[in-house]
This record gives sequence, C-alpha cells and structure tokens, in this order.
Amino acid sequence: MTEFLEKTEQEYEGEHDRPLGTYVRIIGVYGTVVAAAAVVAKLTGRRPPERISLLDVGLMAASTNKLARLLAKDPVTSPIRAPFTRFEGVSGPSELKEEPRNTLGELVSCPFCIAQWVATGYAIGLVFAPRATRLAGAALTAVAASDWLQLAHTKMVQST
Repeated sequence: MTEFLEKTEQEYEGEHDRPLGTYVRIIGVYGTVVAAAAVVAKLTGRRPPERISLLDVGLMAASTNKLARLLAKDPVTSPIRAPFTRFEGVSGPSELKEEPRNTLGELVSCPFCIAQWVATGYAIGLVFAPRATRLAGAALTAVAASDWLQLAHTKMVQST
C-alpha cells in the first residue's frame, strides 16, 4: 500500500513539489476535529440548529471572510504565521505578502484555505454556544463593513 501511495504521489507531482502526504495529514486533522465535535455534541445532547436563516448565513459568510483574512494576512497576526512563512512585503491596505515555507505556511497564509476551518469553527460554535458565536460573528462583520467604508473613503478622497 505504501508503494502505491508513493507512486501515486510521484506521478501526481510530476516536476512540481506537491506534498500530498502532508495534505492528507491536514485533511485527517480537519476530519478529526469535525468528528470530535460531533461526538462531544452527541454526548452532551447538543443538536445543530433546525434551520440556518439567511441572516445567519450572511453573518457567517462575512465574519468567516474577515477572520480568514485577519488570520492569513494581517500584520498583527504575523507572529502566528512566522514559523511557517517568510515576509515578502505589503500586498494591500493592512495586509502582508508572505511566502509559505512549508505546507502549514500554505494553509495559514491563504485566506481561501483557512476560511474552511473558520467556517467550520463558526458552525461548531452555533451548536455549542450560538449566542456567543453570533455576537463574535456580528463583531467581525462590523469590522469587515468598516474596512469597506475605510477603503471607500480613501478612494473618494483620492479622487477629489
């Protein structure tokens, strides 16, 4: 089986360095987190919401976007990413450009990649602490809206 997996990885990579084994471990950690949350929910009698309202979906989407960008790009969170990335410069207003040093660097510096983990955390939060989760989501959504207003203000001032 190991030979088959190594051959598959080599054939997939071709001339590129694609660490499939590490990706499998990351998927395993993600699956373990989701399974553990489901087991704990079952043992504690927690149930997912009967339905998710459009307002909840909007709040979840906006707050997931903001927290993913905060974790993956914000200068203040760069110490979290530093062991896995290398500083390259500034990529936008209050955002850094970093080069991943390894597979975890790829995960923690990519807002698209980390958004899956953030959204899963939000969903788990709706099961275990819905009020606190919605409050945190509302705060992050307010910050995201403020970011857009800041950018719009800057654009208006620059155009006059």
